[in-house]
Amino acid sequence: MNTLWKYLQYGYLIIAFIFLIEAILGWNEDREKSYLMIGFAVFITLVFFFKRYFRKKVQSRNNQ
Repeated sequence: MNTLWKYLQYGYLIIAFIFLIEAILGWNEDREKSYLMIGFAVFITLVFFFKRYFRKKVQSRNNQ
């Protein structure tokens, strides 16, 4: 199960990348929507790092 979560967490980065691309493509059309997309991308990236930290912490605790 840990192996599955290890690879699924990279889905967060893929989603953040998609939000970032959408923000760049729509920058000239709707700036407010682009700012929202950038905010989501930053939030999802922070979630990725939090999940990775927490998973490694639990994994190291289980290996002791």
